[in-house]
Amino acid sequence: MEISQETINVFYEKAIDLAYVIVPRILFALIFYFVGKFIVSKALNGLKHFLERRDNNPSLNEFVFGFAKVVLYMVLFVGVANILGAPLGSLVAIFGAAGLAIGLALQGSLSNFAGGILILGFKPFQVGDIVVAQGHTGKIAKIQILYTHLMTFDNKEVIIPNGSLANSDIVNMSTQETRRTEINVGVAYGTNIKQAKEILLNIFENDPRVLKDPAPFVALTNFGDSSLDLVVRVWANASDLWPVHFDGMESINSEFEKAGIEIPFPQRVVHQIKDKAAEEESNS
Repeated sequence: MEISQETINVFYEKAIDLAYVIVPRILFALIFYFVGKFIVSKALNGLKHFLERRDNNPSLNEFVFGFAKVVLYMVLFVGVANILGAPLGSLVAIFGAAGLAIGLALQGSLSNFAGGILILGFKPFQVGDIVVAQGHTGKIAKIQILYTHLMTFDNKEVIIPNGSLANSDIVNMSTQETRRTEINVGVAYGTNIKQAKEILLNIFENDPRVLKDPAPFVALTNFGDSSLDLVVRVWANASDLWPVHFDGMESINSEFEKAGIEIPFPQRVVHQIKDKAAEEESNS
């Protein structure tokens, strides 16, 4: 089958017309892409320097930078596609459907992601803080966008999802410069309470690590089954708290021994009542 010259001329004219339409679009799209890429690169560099000067939180900086990079390149891609003739409404619909599908598939991860944003933004704790969270006590080693890494005092790493962490109680023991420790001491019934209180106060008032204001406090709190219960409350700098607590317990034991004050253990007194007839029989 031969193609006529007229048909060839028609195809040639259509090709020329199409080239007049497509080639300028392609050239304009290329120009838009390279200029846009240059602008995006400069904007991202400026954002990076701004974040480094504004905040020293590397995890948050990394997330904000990555998010901005994705958004800017998506805008650039949509612009190039629109210049080439792709309908803008269809592109938006495609991105929306893809986002919905990803969101449904990653519900748990998105919860952790949102929790990470809250933690990095509001900063209930920082790297190096001692916290109690999700039943664990330890030092914050790393805060990532999805998980927080906590090192316990016996050197175990606990990885906690940020979603559950952001929606639970967190006790941060590093935010305050001073803290209070409390020691409960039992002494035997018959002990001179005034003497015991004087000994306890003397121990902590002579410890240079204990703060004078608020002053050490000692009081009788309970009449226990086997002891008179005293409580000692002292304040110290957060870094000195546990040394003060443990050294104080050793000093209490030592000073009570010197003063002859007994720290009792639980005990029961049993009174035996005999039947009178049985008693007379046993004596006969």
